[in-house]
Amino acid sequence: MRMHWDAFIAAVQERGEYSTREEPERVSRVVLALLGAHLVGGVRAELAARLPETMAFVLLNPLQAHEPLSPERFVRATAAWIEGATETTATWDVSAVLSVVADIVDEDLMNRILLQLPPGYDLLFGRPGLD
Repeated sequence: MRMHWDAFIAAVQERGEYSTREEPERVSRVVLALLGAHLVGGVRAELAARLPETMAFVLLNPLQAHEPLSPERFVRATAAWIEGATETTATWDVSAVLSVVADIVDEDLMNRILLQLPPGYDLLFGRPGLD
């Protein structure tokens, strides 16, 4: 079942403790675009079907990844795309978005997502030990 836009943004806003709605919208777009570059096939489509339409579009039309990014490089890439971000703030942003994503998928899909990613992403999703 697709999550509604307002519920998704509110959840990211709460997790990230953002003071405005613009912040979770901005970081969600960046994180999901980068994530979409790492997922393929049915896994990406299944995740997109659970996201709000706007975020599904971002996930399905990702930035181009030349190689799989380690979790650390994923965070650095996120920091590079968010104006004024540091690796520390980008880690917070990534975890705020991906932990909400983890909440809206079932365990089977979560495991299949993690299988497509380099080791260590389980921590970014707030699901240590799943990968």
